[in-house]
Order: sequence, then structure tokens, then C-alpha cells
Amino acid sequence: MIELKKLTFPVLMAGSFCLPAPGGDWPQYRGPNHDGISLESIPTKWPDSGLTQVWKTPLRNGFSTFALGGGKVYTLVAREIEGAEQEVCVALDAASGQEVWAAPLGIAKYDGGGDSGAKGNDGGDGPRSTPAYDEGRVYAYSSRLLLKCLNASDGKVIWSCDLIKEHAGRNIHWESAASPLVDGDLVFVAGGGAGESLLAFDKTDGHVVWKEEDDLITQATPIAATILGERQIIFFMQKGLVSVAPKTGAVLWHFPIKGKPGAASSPVVSGDVVYGSMAYGVGTAACKITKADGGWSATEIWKLPGNKDANHWSTPVAINGYIYGIFDQAKFGTAPLKCLDLATGEEKWSQDGFGPGGVTAVGGNLLVLSDTGDLVLVQASPAAYTEMARAHVLTGKCWNSVAISNGHVYARSTKEGVSLNLLAGPRL
Repeated sequence: MIELKKLTFPVLMAGSFCLPAPGGDWPQYRGPNHDGISLESIPTKWPDSGLTQVWKTPLRNGFSTFALGGGKVYTLVAREIEGAEQEVCVALDAASGQEVWAAPLGIAKYDGGGDSGAKGNDGGDGPRSTPAYDEGRVYAYSSRLLLKCLNASDGKVIWSCDLIKEHAGRNIHWESAASPLVDGDLVFVAGGGAGESLLAFDKTDGHVVWKEEDDLITQATPIAATILGERQIIFFMQKGLVSVAPKTGAVLWHFPIKGKPGAASSPVVSGDVVYGSMAYGVGTAACKITKADGGWSATEIWKLPGNKDANHWSTPVAINGYIYGIFDQAKFGTAPLKCLDLATGEEKWSQDGFGPGGVTAVGGNLLVLSDTGDLVLVQASPAAYTEMARAHVLTGKCWNSVAISNGHVYARSTKEGVSLNLLAGPRL
């Protein structure tokens, strides 16, 4: 295993390192395209002397990952403020890791969550949601359904909405884990009451643009995708997947994947196929989306019941017709990384030892963060599990995926966050 070292004079080394593809911000959960895929290039061989650590900083409690924009990185933590444990949105300088501002979001209390005392399930708890950055604003959604729009420069509140108080909001047992979705001029969240389960807010002033549907939330973050030429927002609720028109909220199609506990990964879209997975015995399914005579439909392609082939909360990625993700996450510390054929659900390979971490695709490969803090580069190939590089980068519990921006990887645990420059070479 490669040890993590801070290097003083990073350089590019021919042969072991590749020139980066054009990079950019990672402005919200699962990146700019909501699919967990980065088009950047990173080295496929890592130096024996260690990865370049740009900074590492304490970040107490939380399963949030990072969003990047405007020269800062944003995440949620839990802190004691005025004698009470609260969720806090923090902004760190992307170059140094120094905290720029912190904005409280309300009480942090989780019933039966990540530090429940179950075997292998310890090491901290905390907020589950990831903030979103857009045009100088940061959008944070608390575990208790409080949506805040903050000024990215100083963290001051621009507008806010308490869904429980203002929209008869209904939470789940573990509290909400969903991140806000920004697409176009709107911010999308779920969590309201009857007739307003799904909501779209104007991102500038926070007024409600539309509210629709009656269903209970899961832990899944909604995604924006273009299917058959039409932009749509896809939510994963307890009755299943539901797609709506972004500007009006008009329902385009439903696909049932039913389960009450609410532990679900976000939807994954590949062409005209949509994949969804829910834990606690519900399972995984894929559907094909069609449109005819002005109407939409979702038809089941395959279904795998039970926990063995469920992603729990860690959303997989789709590459060239295959799904790569962490499955059967009740196995803390040992849950496998798997490859499934998206067309059939057939398992192509499975590799134990990752636990409920997360998967991000970069440069056509997989960058996997294990729940114990190993960063692992794996070939995205259905032929076999092929590990290309590995480094231990974090202490604490990592129940999330990494963010990638301009050759840098940003990762965090329930104890700390780290920035790694994967394009920098070994010490001279």
C-alpha cells in the first residue's frame, strides 16, 4: 500500500503521469452532470513515495462529501454551538484548507444512524447532505429539511425555507440525507407534505415555483438528466422513481421500487435506461424509458430483490453499459465493489473489502473510497476486477464518494478532510 506523504516540490513525471484533461468545479453532489463522472485525466500509476497532500484539516462528524466552486470547498459538519450540537455548513479555502466561514443549520440529532453501536458501525455520525454551489451562492439542506441559500463569500443567509414548518414536511427515521439539486434557475428538493412532496424553488429569491406529488422521501438525492432529448428531474421516493418536467413539475413517468425504510441510492441514468436501488430487502431494478404519442412510460428490464444486490445509499456509476458500485452495505468494512451488466443485471465480477464507501469515475476508471479511508483506482472493465493503485488517505469513517477538480481529489471522513494533487510527482 502506498503511504500518504506531503511533498514539497511537485513536478510532472513523464511515463507515470498524464497531462490533465480540461478540469472545472465540482459544484454539487456527484459533480456537474449529477452522474459521479469526471472527464478529467489522472495518473494510473501512483508514486511509491506517496501522493501529494495539499492539505488535511479536522472535520468533525458528517457523511457529506465536498462541493467546489468559487475557489472554496463546501461541506457539512456537526459542532457544538451555544451548548447544543448543530449541523453547520462550512466553507474552506480550496488551496489551503483554511476555514473561511461557517453557517449553522439547526439541531444535529440522529436516531439509529451511523454511530448506532451495531457491529462494525461506529466511528461517528453527522450530517449526510452535500451543499451545492451555483453563481456565488451555496445551497445547504439540513437533515431536518431546512433549505438555506447562503452567500458563498461570507456564509450569510440570502433566503431559507423550513419544509417542515412551511410545507408540512415529512422526514424519515434516520433524518434526510438528500442533497439539494441545482439545475438551470431552480433548486429541487423533496420532503414536503401531501400535494407538495416534490418542490422547486427559484434559486435567486427562494419563492416556490411549483410543488407536486404525495409521497415520502428516501435518502436519495434527485438528479437532472436528458432522456430522449428532454430534460427531466428524477426523484427516488418510497413508492419508486418519479420523473418531472423541470419548469412545471408535471409528472412524466413513474416506476415502482417500493420500500418504507427510505435507504436508497440516487437514480442512475444511461441513455434511455434508469437504474434504482433501495436497501432493507427491496433490491435493485432498471427500466427503459420510452415516449410515444406525447406520453412517457417506464418499462422494467430486470429486477434483483434483496440486499445482496442493493447499493443501500452509495450511488454507483454507469460506464459503457455497465454499473460499478458498492453493494450489500450492511457488511461494514467488507462490502464488495461490483460490476453489473446494465442491460441484464448480470454480475460480471465482485471484489470484497470496501465497506459502504463511494465510487467516482475519472478518466474512464473508478476512484473508490473505502469506508476505512483507502483511495483505490480500479479499471472500469467488465472483464475482471483490476486494481491499479491504492493509498490510505483518511482516518475515521468514510460513507461517501470523492470530489474531483483540476487534478485534485477532495475526500473526507467523520474526522478529517484532505486535498490530494494527483498530477504532482514524487519528491525530487
